[in-house]
Amino acid sequence: MRPEKSTIVDDVRVKFQGSPFLIVAEYTGMTVPHFAELRNRLAGCGAEIHVVKNTFIKIAAKELGMPDLSSALTGQNAVVTGEADICAAAKVLKTFAKEFQKPAVKAGALDNAPLNPAQINSLAELPSKEVLQATLLGVLLAPATKLVRTLNEPGASLARVLQAKVDQHSA
Repeated sequence: MRPEKSTIVDDVRVKFQGSPFLIVAEYTGMTVPHFAELRNRLAGCGAEIHVVKNTFIKIAAKELGMPDLSSALTGQNAVVTGEADICAAAKVLKTFAKEFQKPAVKAGALDNAPLNPAQINSLAELPSKEVLQATLLGVLLAPATKLVRTLNEPGASLARVLQAKVDQHSA
Protein backbone atom coordinates (compact mmCIF):
# COMPACT_ATOMS: atom_id res chain seq x y z
CA MET A 1 0.00 0.00 0.00
CA ARG A 2 1.31 3.44 -0.88
CA PRO A 3 2.34 5.66 2.05
CA GLU A 4 -0.40 8.24 1.45
CA LYS A 5 -3.04 5.49 1.49
CA SER A 6 -1.68 3.99 4.70
CA THR A 7 -1.84 7.47 6.26
CA ILE A 8 -5.52 7.73 5.30
CA VAL A 9 -6.20 4.28 6.77
CA ASP A 10 -4.40 5.34 9.95
CA ASP A 11 -6.62 8.43 10.19
CA VAL A 12 -9.75 6.33 9.68
CA ARG A 13 -8.57 3.83 12.30
CA VAL A 14 -8.02 6.65 14.82
CA LYS A 15 -11.54 7.95 14.19
CA PHE A 16 -12.99 4.47 14.68
CA GLN A 17 -10.97 3.88 17.87
CA GLY A 18 -12.14 7.18 19.38
CA SER A 19 -15.79 6.42 18.80
CA PRO A 20 -18.01 3.85 20.53
CA PHE A 21 -20.17 3.72 17.40
CA LEU A 22 -20.10 4.12 13.67
CA ILE A 23 -22.89 4.46 11.15
CA VAL A 24 -22.49 3.89 7.41
CA ALA A 25 -24.77 6.04 5.27
CA GLU A 26 -25.05 6.25 1.49
CA TYR A 27 -24.88 9.85 0.38
CA THR A 28 -25.37 9.34 -3.37
CA GLY A 29 -27.25 12.27 -4.85
CA MET A 30 -26.71 14.69 -1.97
CA THR A 31 -25.70 18.19 -2.90
CA VAL A 32 -22.75 19.91 -1.25
CA PRO A 33 -24.97 22.37 0.68
CA HIS A 34 -27.10 19.50 2.01
CA PHE A 35 -24.01 17.56 3.05
CA ALA A 36 -22.64 20.66 4.80
CA GLU A 37 -25.97 21.10 6.60
CA LEU A 38 -25.90 17.46 7.72
CA ARG A 39 -22.32 17.90 8.93
CA ASN A 40 -23.37 20.96 10.98
CA ARG A 41 -26.34 19.16 12.53
CA LEU A 42 -24.19 16.18 13.49
CA ALA A 43 -21.57 18.49 14.99
CA GLY A 44 -24.30 19.87 17.23
CA CYS A 45 -24.71 16.46 18.86
CA GLY A 46 -21.01 15.63 19.07
CA ALA A 47 -20.78 13.50 15.92
CA GLU A 48 -18.86 13.80 12.66
CA ILE A 49 -19.48 12.57 9.14
CA HIS A 50 -16.63 11.74 6.80
CA VAL A 51 -16.54 10.54 3.23
CA VAL A 52 -14.13 7.62 3.09
CA LYS A 53 -13.41 5.10 0.37
CA ASN A 54 -15.04 1.76 1.08
CA THR A 55 -11.72 -0.10 0.90
CA PHE A 56 -10.24 2.16 3.59
CA ILE A 57 -13.25 1.53 5.82
CA LYS A 58 -12.89 -2.23 5.32
CA ILE A 59 -9.17 -2.20 6.08
CA ALA A 60 -9.50 -0.02 9.21
CA ALA A 61 -12.46 -2.02 10.53
CA LYS A 62 -10.65 -5.31 9.96
CA GLU A 63 -7.51 -4.06 11.72
CA LEU A 64 -9.59 -3.04 14.74
CA GLY A 65 -11.54 -6.30 14.87
CA MET A 66 -14.84 -4.57 14.17
CA PRO A 67 -17.85 -6.36 12.64
CA ASP A 68 -17.72 -7.06 8.92
CA LEU A 69 -19.58 -4.27 7.14
CA SER A 70 -18.61 -5.41 3.61
CA SER A 71 -22.20 -6.02 2.52
CA ALA A 72 -23.07 -2.37 3.25
CA LEU A 73 -19.95 -0.94 1.67
CA THR A 74 -21.12 -0.49 -1.91
CA GLY A 75 -21.70 2.81 -3.62
CA GLN A 76 -20.82 6.21 -2.21
CA ASN A 77 -20.68 5.98 1.57
CA ALA A 78 -19.95 8.28 4.43
CA VAL A 79 -19.15 7.23 7.98
CA VAL A 80 -20.65 8.88 11.05
CA THR A 81 -18.62 8.64 14.26
CA GLY A 82 -18.82 10.41 17.58
CA GLU A 83 -17.56 10.46 21.10
CA ALA A 84 -20.79 10.03 22.98
CA ASP A 85 -24.36 9.35 21.99
CA ILE A 86 -25.30 7.15 19.02
CA CYS A 87 -28.98 7.91 19.63
CA ALA A 88 -28.50 11.62 18.97
CA ALA A 89 -26.53 10.95 15.77
CA ALA A 90 -29.11 8.41 14.58
CA LYS A 91 -31.89 10.90 15.34
CA VAL A 92 -30.14 13.60 13.27
CA LEU A 93 -29.70 11.19 10.34
CA LYS A 94 -33.34 10.08 10.52
CA THR A 95 -34.67 13.64 10.70
CA PHE A 96 -32.40 14.76 7.87
CA ALA A 97 -33.44 11.80 5.69
CA LYS A 98 -37.12 12.69 6.26
CA GLU A 99 -36.47 16.26 5.11
CA PHE A 100 -34.23 15.56 2.11
CA GLN A 101 -34.76 11.81 1.33
CA LYS A 102 -31.00 11.35 1.77
CA PRO A 103 -28.78 9.87 3.23
CA ALA A 104 -29.85 6.25 3.49
CA VAL A 105 -28.52 4.50 6.58
CA LYS A 106 -27.05 1.16 5.54
CA ALA A 107 -25.34 -0.35 8.60
CA GLY A 108 -23.48 0.43 11.76
CA ALA A 109 -21.65 -0.82 14.79
CA LEU A 110 -22.04 -0.07 18.49
CA ASP A 111 -19.30 -1.26 20.84
CA ASN A 112 -18.14 -3.72 18.15
CA ALA A 113 -21.62 -5.21 17.73
CA PRO A 114 -23.14 -4.94 14.23
CA LEU A 115 -26.30 -2.89 13.72
CA ASN A 116 -28.72 -3.09 10.83
CA PRO A 117 -30.74 -0.09 9.58
CA ALA A 118 -33.81 -1.10 11.61
CA GLN A 119 -31.79 -1.18 14.83
CA ILE A 120 -30.28 2.22 14.07
CA ASN A 121 -33.80 3.53 13.43
CA SER A 122 -34.88 2.12 16.81
CA LEU A 123 -32.00 3.94 18.48
CA ALA A 124 -33.18 7.15 16.84
CA GLU A 125 -36.59 6.67 18.48
CA LEU A 126 -35.11 6.60 21.99
CA PRO A 127 -35.20 9.72 24.14
CA SER A 128 -31.97 11.65 24.56
CA LYS A 129 -29.30 10.47 26.96
CA GLU A 130 -30.11 13.29 29.40
CA VAL A 131 -33.81 12.34 29.51
CA LEU A 132 -32.96 8.69 30.12
CA GLN A 133 -30.53 9.66 32.91
CA ALA A 134 -33.15 11.90 34.54
CA THR A 135 -35.72 9.10 34.37
CA LEU A 136 -33.28 6.65 35.93
CA LEU A 137 -32.44 9.14 38.68
CA GLY A 138 -36.14 9.59 39.42
CA VAL A 139 -36.61 5.82 39.67
CA LEU A 140 -33.61 5.49 41.96
CA LEU A 141 -34.72 8.36 44.22
CA ALA A 142 -38.37 7.27 44.52
CA PRO A 143 -37.84 4.71 47.34
CA ALA A 144 -35.75 7.16 49.38
CA THR A 145 -38.37 9.87 48.94
CA LYS A 146 -41.14 7.52 50.07
CA LEU A 147 -39.06 6.47 53.10
CA VAL A 148 -38.52 10.08 54.15
CA ARG A 149 -42.25 10.82 53.80
CA THR A 150 -43.10 7.72 55.85
CA LEU A 151 -40.65 8.68 58.58
CA ASN A 152 -41.96 12.26 58.69
CA GLU A 153 -45.64 11.29 58.80
CA PRO A 154 -45.93 10.34 62.55
CA GLY A 155 -44.33 13.63 63.56
CA ALA A 156 -46.47 15.60 61.13
CA SER A 157 -49.63 13.84 62.39
CA LEU A 158 -48.71 14.65 66.00
CA ALA A 159 -48.11 18.28 65.06
CA ARG A 160 -51.52 18.48 63.35
CA VAL A 161 -53.24 16.99 66.44
CA LEU A 162 -51.48 19.42 68.77
CA GLN A 163 -52.33 22.35 66.49
CA ALA A 164 -55.98 21.27 66.44
CA LYS A 165 -55.96 21.08 70.25
CA VAL A 166 -54.44 24.58 70.47
CA ASP A 167 -56.99 25.93 67.99
CA GLN A 168 -59.81 24.25 69.98
CA HIS A 169 -58.74 25.90 73.26
CA SER A 170 -58.23 29.31 71.59
CA ALA A 171 -61.76 29.36 70.25
